[in-house]
Amino acid sequence: MLVVMIRNIAIIAHVDHGKTSLVNEMLKQGKVFRANQEVADRVMDSNDLERERGITILAKNTSCFYTPKGGKFAGQEFKINIIDTPGHADFGGEVERVLKMADGVLLLVDAYEGPMPQTRFVLQKALDLNLKVVIVINKVDRADARLNEVGDEVLELLMDLGADNDALDSPIVYASARAGTASVSPNMQDENLDALFETIISYIPEPKMDKDGAFQMLVSANEHSEYLGKMAIGKVGRGSVRVNQQIAVADYNSGEVFKTKITGLFEFAGMKKNPVEVATAGDIIVVATNEPATIGKTLCDPAAVEPLEFVKISEPSVEMTFSVNDSPFAGKEGKFVTSRHLRTRLYKEADKDLSLRVRDGETTESFFVAGRGEMHLSILIENMRREGFEFQVSNPRVLYKEIDGKTHEPVDKLLIDVPEVSVGAIMSAMGIRKGELKQMSPIGSRVRLEILIPSRGLFGYKSEMLTDTKGEGVMSSVFDSYQPFKGNIQRRVKGSLIAFESGTANAYGLHAAQERGELFISAGEEVYGGMVVGENPKSDDLPVNVCKTKHLTNMRSSSADEALTLTPPRKMSLENALEFLADDELLEVTPKHIRIRKQILDHNVRLRARARS
Repeated sequence: MLVVMIRNIAIIAHVDHGKTSLVNEMLKQGKVFRANQEVADRVMDSNDLERERGITILAKNTSCFYTPKGGKFAGQEFKINIIDTPGHADFGGEVERVLKMADGVLLLVDAYEGPMPQTRFVLQKALDLNLKVVIVINKVDRADARLNEVGDEVLELLMDLGADNDALDSPIVYASARAGTASVSPNMQDENLDALFETIISYIPEPKMDKDGAFQMLVSANEHSEYLGKMAIGKVGRGSVRVNQQIAVADYNSGEVFKTKITGLFEFAGMKKNPVEVATAGDIIVVATNEPATIGKTLCDPAAVEPLEFVKISEPSVEMTFSVNDSPFAGKEGKFVTSRHLRTRLYKEADKDLSLRVRDGETTESFFVAGRGEMHLSILIENMRREGFEFQVSNPRVLYKEIDGKTHEPVDKLLIDVPEVSVGAIMSAMGIRKGELKQMSPIGSRVRLEILIPSRGLFGYKSEMLTDTKGEGVMSSVFDSYQPFKGNIQRRVKGSLIAFESGTANAYGLHAAQERGELFISAGEEVYGGMVVGENPKSDDLPVNVCKTKHLTNMRSSSADEALTLTPPRKMSLENALEFLADDELLEVTPKHIRIRKQILDHNVRLRARARS
């Protein structure tokens, strides 16, 4: 009987460097699909939001198979367990927790962009765990590819991170994920990914296998099944386990231990999970139990309870307040609208997303939710509204720390890639936002700026950056450190146009209001007093009556009305709305609508409150 050998790898990369596309091709060439089977692009992006946005949000497991045609492993069957990880820094917690399952990583970098902030962040975590690194320079078929320069930049990054000699000697594979080709030479491409597969099986070590020891497995992820409930995912670190076996679940930090029974075992086989009776050391498996085991717990043999320490997840740096919707339109569209529903959903999310923190708010109807960044929290908001939740959220705010008696704030490392003509506008904006230029590098006709900037200085900046660069700028950031408070930063220089009364917006009222600023709503939309319906180019808030109708007399008839031309409104996405929010505003989120509103809806009460402050 042929013994299948195992390699466990995680693929780490910055967003949009082609990571999920590469996994797609590895599965196609790794005996996962039938020869005549039609395979969707980015098959690993199974979440609706992932497919819509073109990013990976959740880490996922899969596997493929490879049989070398030559060399010392010729004819030997290999199973390569692959962990597809998110590329955006806001989902770095997903990456940190799953690296424990891997024995090596594929570090994927774009052949033009090279290493980016997220690359540094995740690579440091991999080196801390002593994981082997295979460098994959992707998109070699780009016309502007810088293969030699990018290879040097990756080696410089490894040296900056204090990598040992083994890591500095990491092999480099040149690939085109879109074409499904790879080579160890920068000057040519083979017809397939064999060069990548060969590098993986020869350089990434076999899992450490103590098959004779007592069973031990650290839970790195959770998955839900309609039939089996919450299931634990992890790599068997020691021993073996079988269905119906009694096991202990132990927590390293609290010392808590409880016993449960294994009701199902599954192994990853391509895009499917196949049931198995026994799993041994080195296998990445899914375990169903009577009592669910959460991330960070250790599954053990009851006779040898030895909990493992879980990787420390980086702390969140941004917080928002989630609360029950109390607008005049509350309860009209949502299925889950009470504080009980909201609380249960948020704490359930915190159980599976270790980089998320949830705590009860100042009232029974509000909750403080902290995450890695605006996108991290916006994905949670979007998922909840699609599930039928109705609630409201505050603007994002950073979490400060008291260090040596002084207030410190989170600072991000920002990388901006812009055309040369836009550098002046970017530098001006960075000065206002307390940014500090660390490095400026010309790359062809573009310039890459590396800037240290307070996290709060990035709130609302993305849309401004795209305007300043005429849509040609690219920016990415990752948390760098906590530094002393940098001083006040003006978050928004423009005010809001606020609906004065409730009713239905009509063309006559909107025509008058659009003279005052840019509108967010169209004719026929329902509004209420205190709802933000547009942006005032001046700094003050301005009430407008978008429900105003023309009163007709015997001297004027409807047939004498002139045609009213309305400027198309700016439709706000969820991210745009969160960026726009001022300190005294809330975002009302329902399954069908996103509305910006003032915290105090009544105009007169709002004026009195502002006068007192």
